[in-house]
Amino acid sequence: MIYEEEAVNKGQPKRAGLWLLVLGIFLVALNLRASLTAIGPVVKEIRVDTGLSNTLTGLLTTLPLITFGLVSPFAARFGRRFGLEQTLLAGLLILAVGIVVRPLPSEILLFGGTILIGTGISIINVLLPGFVKREFPLHVGIMTGMFIVCMGFGAALGAGLSNPLAQGAGLGWRGMLAGWSVITFVAIIFWLPRLRFHHRPEAGLTPDMPSGKLRHSKLAWQVTLYMGVQSLIFYIIVAWLPEMLYQWGLDITTAGWMLSLFQLVGLPASLIMPILAGRSANQRGLVAISAGSMLLGYTGMLLFTTTLLPLWIFLTGFGSGASISLALSFFGLRSHNPQQTAELSGMAQSVGYLLAASGPTFIGFIHDVTHGWTVPLIILLFFTGIMLVLGLMAGKEGYVTPAADQS
Repeated sequence: MIYEEEAVNKGQPKRAGLWLLVLGIFLVALNLRASLTAIGPVVKEIRVDTGLSNTLTGLLTTLPLITFGLVSPFAARFGRRFGLEQTLLAGLLILAVGIVVRPLPSEILLFGGTILIGTGISIINVLLPGFVKREFPLHVGIMTGMFIVCMGFGAALGAGLSNPLAQGAGLGWRGMLAGWSVITFVAIIFWLPRLRFHHRPEAGLTPDMPSGKLRHSKLAWQVTLYMGVQSLIFYIIVAWLPEMLYQWGLDITTAGWMLSLFQLVGLPASLIMPILAGRSANQRGLVAISAGSMLLGYTGMLLFTTTLLPLWIFLTGFGSGASISLALSFFGLRSHNPQQTAELSGMAQSVGYLLAASGPTFIGFIHDVTHGWTVPLIILLFFTGIMLVLGLMAGKEGYVTPAADQS
């Protein structure tokens, strides 16, 4: 590994430094979804306790996405100015403050803390793929897959443990939400030693295409919209799957574990897809497999609801895990160097998450109007079809430069 070859020159113990770095990356990734997926299973309790409507409750999931979209364009600039290590640490600190503040007894703090959580996560979302590409240039696929698995595992923990902690352990939804700060503080402790290995951009890492010109790349827009639509679908499910299953007759704890299963079955796909994607110049077949799995799963829910429910959850969860891993892999696969990876990541996550932000609130509104889940599931099928088309375009061979787009 290149990192191992350079470790001694950086004054870092060869193996110990490598494994501490890997552990630090994984702990950071573990924090990127848990505080978000923990909301879904307790959405009813939050709504009853605060008196919020379905639409406003959906905003608790939507606000982080809006923040992702607004903050992401600046994350790469902060990384260039202050260094990736320092900026990633700042993201963790902001995330920790948001998690602690959000459950305090004030609706202003509830939404304000949610915005801070979105700010911290958006900084990490943008910079972590570029950090991985810089430190592990020969192993981008496996490292991307591993940190996505950690991200998905954190999401599964958030969904599965939400109700047991809130009700079974007697923490209530406020205590449960605050409790997720523990893993954030652990990540901060493990990340602090990385400040000794501060990097500033080198001349050789200047992107082949300035960030402002990414908007002129067709391929960059295809990657961006693919990222956006798959995120739109994912956050709709995170926000409303437990409520949907509860209204179909499952108890709320089982519904929460179904959301956890949705996350867990996506973990193998999250690991395998980046590896397979990195071994091929064309990822269209992988896109078709992931989208096809989701189409089958949502069709099953639409036609049969809870009959064969574990199968539908397996198909949608596998497809979702594969789709997010492909979206994040495209940042490195379609860029020339770590700096351009961060620029593409910033563009895709900015525009993509602003697009995704409409999903949970929109579906909450549709459910309020229709008093059922048939129309929302039809909408999910429509979005999945769009995601398939965009993924087939983003999965073609090339880089985010005008010349590559035209080839």
